[in-house]
Amino acid sequence: MARDQKAKAKMEQAKGKVKEATGRAVGDESTAAEGRTKKSKGDLRQAKEKVKDAFRE
Repeated sequence: MARDQKAKAKMEQAKGKVKEATGRAVGDESTAAEGRTKKSKGDLRQAKEKVKDAFRE
């Protein structure tokens, strides 16, 4: 289960980076902001999984 969540976090971070870069490239600030939000969500999910791992050990 943890691997699935970690994979989701990585995927969310990657999608966010791509969306942010695309938004910046075309000059669409709302798309870039959505990308930053998605990337942040992935970062938070990854941090949560790291905390859970620390308590398991």
